Amino acid sequence: MAAPVAVLATASAVTLGVVAAHPSEGHDLMATASPQARLDATAGGSAARGPVVTRGTSRLVKAEKQIDAARQQIKATRSAVRNADTRLWTTEALNLWSGPEQDAVKLGVVDPAEKVLVTGRERAGREEIVLDGEPHWVSTGYLDDDKPLPGIGGSCTNGSSVASGVSPNIVKVHEAVCAVFPQITTYGTFRGDGEHSQGLAVDIMISGSTGWDVANFVRAHYSELGVEYVIYSQHIWSVERSGEGWRGMSDRGSTTANHYDHVHVTTY
Repeated sequence: MAAPVAVLATASAVTLGVVAAHPSEGHDLMATASPQARLDATAGGSAARGPVVTRGTSRLVKAEKQIDAARQQIKATRSAVRNADTRLWTTEALNLWSGPEQDAVKLGVVDPAEKVLVTGRERAGREEIVLDGEPHWVSTGYLDDDKPLPGIGGSCTNGSSVASGVSPNIVKVHEAVCAVFPQITTYGTFRGDGEHSQGLAVDIMISGSTGWDVANFVRAHYSELGVEYVIYSQHIWSVERSGEGWRGMSDRGSTTANHYDHVHVTTY
């Protein structure tokens, strides 16, 4: 029995030497082993090393997380669009973006003075609006509750005028208001009291909600028109106290005296 044992020992030593010298060849030897042997060997190695996560498995897990995040984002967007019930006015022409990210795709432009649905979601300096049932993103700070007032421009074409000799600012007020509100044809200037007698004031004969449109238009462009103060519907706004907005006035006893049937404008 000594000879076979010696031979076996020699053979084992040679085999170990080959495996140590050529590791890749050792893997080939493992590949030729029986399925059970390979399973046992793998199980033994796994038990020693703990769970094995391959690079492919890691990429799969990452991809699944990204897909899940995308699904959640789509779900949140659909919910925001479906529940949007507030409309605001665009105050400028705004670029439409596919998302809030800086690398988002530009989808077009929305015009100023458009009333759009808003979702209330804001991110990275942009806010989400809804057009034709689809979400878009625009720069924040350009949506308002109030419809933007028209700018100064155009010309008076309805044949109205102001008296000669009034201040240049009164001429500018008339031209600007007439261009935007051509339905107004009566402007009162000179009379015997106060700024009217000096050619510094004009009464724009209009009432109701349009009167407020005119008053706010003049107020918005007070600097270009040289306006000092505006009175309408028993309220006054002045440059000197502009931070207080429209202020209520005491009752002067009549519709005209309380400026319900005209907008009064005094200029510098």
